[in-house]
Amino acid sequence: MPQRGGDLPPSKRPKLASAAAPFGSGFRRAMLPAPPAAKRQPPPASGLESRRRSLPIFQARGALLGQLRSLDCAVLIGETGSGKTTQIPQYLYEGGIGRQGIIAITQPRRVAAISLATRVSDEKKTELGKLVGYTVRFEDLTSEETKIKFLTDGMLLREAIGDPLLHKYSVVILDEAHERTIHTDVLFGVVKTAQKKRKDLGKSSLKIIVMSATMDVDQFSQYFNGAPVLYLEGRQHPIQIFYAKQPQSDYLQAALVTIFQIHQEAPSSQDILVFLTGQEEIEAMTKTCRDIAKHLPDGCAPMVVMPLYASLPYSQQLRVFQTAPKGYRKVILSTNIAETSITIAGIKYVVDTGMFKAKKYTPESGLEVLAVQRVSKAQAWQRAGRAGREDSGLCYRLYTEHEFEKFDKMTVPEIQRCNLASVMLHLLALRIPNVLTFDFMSKPSPEAIQAAIEQLALLGAVERKDDQLVLTTLGRKMAAFPLEPKFSKTILMSPRFHCSEEILTIISILSVDSVLYNPPSRRDDVQAIRKKFISSEGDHITLLNIYRAFKNISGNREWCKENFVNSRNMMLVSDIRAQLRDICMKLSIPLESSRSDTGNIRRCLAYSLFMYTAELQLDGTYATTDTHQPVAIHPSSVLFHCKPACVVFNELLHTNKCYMRDLCVVDADWLFDAAPEYFRRKLRAAKN
Repeated sequence: MPQRGGDLPPSKRPKLASAAAPFGSGFRRAMLPAPPAAKRQPPPASGLESRRRSLPIFQARGALLGQLRSLDCAVLIGETGSGKTTQIPQYLYEGGIGRQGIIAITQPRRVAAISLATRVSDEKKTELGKLVGYTVRFEDLTSEETKIKFLTDGMLLREAIGDPLLHKYSVVILDEAHERTIHTDVLFGVVKTAQKKRKDLGKSSLKIIVMSATMDVDQFSQYFNGAPVLYLEGRQHPIQIFYAKQPQSDYLQAALVTIFQIHQEAPSSQDILVFLTGQEEIEAMTKTCRDIAKHLPDGCAPMVVMPLYASLPYSQQLRVFQTAPKGYRKVILSTNIAETSITIAGIKYVVDTGMFKAKKYTPESGLEVLAVQRVSKAQAWQRAGRAGREDSGLCYRLYTEHEFEKFDKMTVPEIQRCNLASVMLHLLALRIPNVLTFDFMSKPSPEAIQAAIEQLALLGAVERKDDQLVLTTLGRKMAAFPLEPKFSKTILMSPRFHCSEEILTIISILSVDSVLYNPPSRRDDVQAIRKKFISSEGDHITLLNIYRAFKNISGNREWCKENFVNSRNMMLVSDIRAQLRDICMKLSIPLESSRSDTGNIRRCLAYSLFMYTAELQLDGTYATTDTHQPVAIHPSSVLFHCKPACVVFNELLHTNKCYMRDLCVVDADWLFDAAPEYFRRKLRAAKN
């Protein structure tokens, strides 16, 4: 059990307002009044209006509007629970600020964009999609009436390709800016440029509001030309921090022990939130907790264990917001989706493993790997803060205080650790004069930028004209799809192999979190049911078989349940497929079906995913074709017990070893035919 760290002094608490370093010299610090103590009680159970008035931000409404009315750009620090995300768009609209256009609020995650839009439309007493709407990838619930629009940062970026000045928007609120997603970082540059150009051209002004839940905002202020920083008090209660006495070799075991020690000692009305790294880990822990809970001694309260991750069916995601039955304790096992994007009532305890899953890209190898890694201090404080939303809370950190001091202060921005091929394609589609000198807040390494450009060149998306990098005709078509460049290329290659319809299906399936539901408690049942769909040619063809069966029964929900298929995600696949098909028709791409000929489908995948291939070695292991990185077939793949000579894969996941996920059997000769110069160069490099 972690040792008690005691009540932290104000300078150390996750009440980050108290932890503020002085604002950088030359910046204007505008303090907004904090709510009086009487207003810090949990909101009344009924009445949306009274709930709005009980939020800490309500007391600052007048001062906040007075500040924002006169500013072109502002950075707003709003502690978790202040109400900033739901209320500021409404205050601006009600105060007549930005009414000449649309007020946009960007979110890093689709779950947050949808749930926030739903909440605000309820508060405005309007139908979702009218005054208040949302746009996420492959889903647009807006209309001509929409004035308050929640959207993912990636969707606003796509809109900017068609309209770099963002003419229809009067206010852009970049929320959760501290998460520094790859799309948010590009958006910083895009909205900053749009604001300046609109001013220079004498067009209507664009107001930019950057919102963050952490105090480290000097960089935002500097980037937006010394924008003033406004501070808003949140509803944060004292939190006790407990650290592990010694380093934990197995954070999952430590989490399990901590959960049940809390469960046996604390009142059942106090819920627990546990931060884990991903779906498989969460599902396994859910099963273990439920099994242990069945055999607890008499007198110990029953436990409701709920998983929470992005690919979980939406109806099951909603369960975490519901109050547990009387006498039961709710234990939520979540990825970092619960760090900032959503708020769950009733949480008294947070168990922080100190780990999360993120992508790491190595330009030299060209490989992007999803790996489990340490959180930053900022993330750790965010997690701790989830325990202090309604009352004082406790956070158990499954790492020592000494380890914590070694954590990075802030999470490395995604743009500095990811494959930038999509970013470069977006920037070129935006007709940025020189992508190499784009105004990034945190500039990626020259090697990463160069590697991305080389990748796009290999895909045939870019070329040099008069010493200027421009999109080819193929590149412009690739940019029309809201997909990774490799998948856009796959669709554009499909007419050559007469399998466009099948490729559209496969890419659509890969565009949702997961169409398969694999409850650990029914592993044998799942395997028996899935046998009829499995193809020896790999996961892509297996998923195609499942989709075809789903369409044959017209999306019957009972069939989905019996076959462990996520019906909501499968319906989403159908919607995505329809949208991708529309884009193909607009681009005059021939749409044909290869019917039962799967060879053409696999050849098409080989021609577009040739940079993501691995070959069987003499010792029975696998290595990537180009860099000879040792890799293994992921246990979830239908090829796990097979040894095909050559495969293409969608992504790499690093746990105890580097695993390939979503595999397809291909012929090595196809790869060389697809990119002869690429493989010749790799062979020459290997010999040297």
